[in-house]
Amino acid sequence: MPAPALVRGRFAPSPTGPLHAGSLLAALGSWLLARQAGGQWLLRIEDIDPPREQAGAAEDQLRTLACFGLAHDGPISYQSQRSALYQEALDRLLATGAAFECHCSRTDLLASGGIHRHCVKIAHRANPAIRLRVPDGCLITFDDAICGHIEQRVDTEVGDFVLRRADGLWAYQLAVVVDDAAQGITEIVRGADLLDSTPRQILLQQLLGLPTPRHAHLPLLLDADGRKLSKSSSALPVDARTPLTTFARLWACLGQQPLYAITSVEEFLQAAVRSFALERVPASVLPVHAAAHNADSASRA
Repeated sequence: MPAPALVRGRFAPSPTGPLHAGSLLAALGSWLLARQAGGQWLLRIEDIDPPREQAGAAEDQLRTLACFGLAHDGPISYQSQRSALYQEALDRLLATGAAFECHCSRTDLLASGGIHRHCVKIAHRANPAIRLRVPDGCLITFDDAICGHIEQRVDTEVGDFVLRRADGLWAYQLAVVVDDAAQGITEIVRGADLLDSTPRQILLQQLLGLPTPRHAHLPLLLDADGRKLSKSSSALPVDARTPLTTFARLWACLGQQPLYAITSVEEFLQAAVRSFALERVPASVLPVHAAAHNADSASRA
């Protein structure tokens, strides 16, 4: 009988600022699922959008993960060093006609609600974007371990989406698909804000002949105005000085039963791996106060 496939998860933050409660929730959830299965947890820095990145943010994120005991396996991967892999995948799609040059701007696509189904720009740009040619009637379905059965008509809801931007930068959808396959990722655990992107990634995996990992999209932490923390003034950095307090709140956000008599980060993580139940994770959004950053009450963890 063949040995079971190694479970491999990952956490892939963009270095646009310090880790907030929502990003740490995603890190904890993905770490727990991988460790509970006896698998590996990889760390990837998604630094392919320099205009949005902050100097020193990646190093700060790594320090925060270390303070919370979320150790990764193997070397850290940086997307900025993997352009050749993305180009190889893009060349394959261009060669088969699955990708094409597009000279349309966002303004050109306003009449179609931003959805590209055919080029409307007559004049050519010196550096066109590259889009995926989404087939008519393209229905992608998958079962998410938290959110259940998901369906999306990619052609009508998304349209021909960008793989390489007009400014020469790689689009997230292509880079993440190539990296997950190259690193052998089997479990993708991340925030529900990326649920809508998953069908596009599955379509790319199908066209490139790559495996599709299992998915689990965690609830989002929102501020009082309903905005995702990464886009909100409520997105204060997590307080690494009180990791047990933060862990207790994140553990509750994951819908888990309280852990008692915990006195160290190592003890919490060991207990959490034993107790974590994916079926308890809510398929909903959560208010920011559920994972308050700087509460001074004693941790129940």
